[in-house]
Amino acid sequence: MSGDDQMDEDDAIGALEDLGLSNYEAKVFAALQRLGTGTARDVHRVTDVPRSQVYGAAESLQDRGLVEVQQSTPIQYRPVSLDAARTHLRGEFERTQSQAFDYLETARKQRADADERREDIWTVHGQASIDGRVEQLLGDAERRIVFAVGEAAGGLDADIADRLRERADAGVEVVVIGPFHEAFADSEVAVHELPVEHPHADDPVGRVVVVDGETILLSVRDERGASELAEETAIWSSKTGIAAVLIQLIDGGLGEAVSV
Repeated sequence: MSGDDQMDEDDAIGALEDLGLSNYEAKVFAALQRLGTGTARDVHRVTDVPRSQVYGAAESLQDRGLVEVQQSTPIQYRPVSLDAARTHLRGEFERTQSQAFDYLETARKQRADADERREDIWTVHGQASIDGRVEQLLGDAERRIVFAVGEAAGGLDADIADRLRERADAGVEVVVIGPFHEAFADSEVAVHELPVEHPHADDPVGRVVVVDGETILLSVRDERGASELAEETAIWSSKTGIAAVLIQLIDGGLGEAVSV
């Protein structure tokens, strides 16, 4: 369905299924919108739902708060208002989503630490994913953060800058390498700039993050395409031999800027 096309009934039923209704429930609910009030026979006549299945679907819709039932002979069904239906379905969708992600988060926590210790180095692709990993690493910092931004990064992200200020306010020593004195003028963040003649000033490095002297993230951008379309890729490692070697190299490259 294109952006200019109106949704037809099949599309609407599919959308209701996406919100958690079964196929029969969606068809019965849509039919009742057309009928206003109807019996199981009425619903069956305007849908392909078997009459014997209309009762169960309508009962389930009643349990969801989407249909009202009149205990007459025969039983009459009437849909709740669309505003009420929207509220019920949104609430169910959000609860289901929350439950699913709560489970996924629990599963991730149970396995992440063990899995990450088994691997020496991890690769992350795409700015959004890297931003998320950087946020997590900054949040884990207990003592010290060194955050360097290379020319290839195209500037300092505002959300990351806010996070660095928050960590500094929380008592973590934060050192930022780059021309960002103004961005951190009223904060506890220490800002240093590499001299123009620094041997690594023109390297295609995006971001460098060193946390507590044991975790490192290093990103680069693919410069083969236009800069605004360049894809960022990062590697990161924590409490490993590789991390220790990379951190030593970074310390040597940045020199006095990162010295304690």
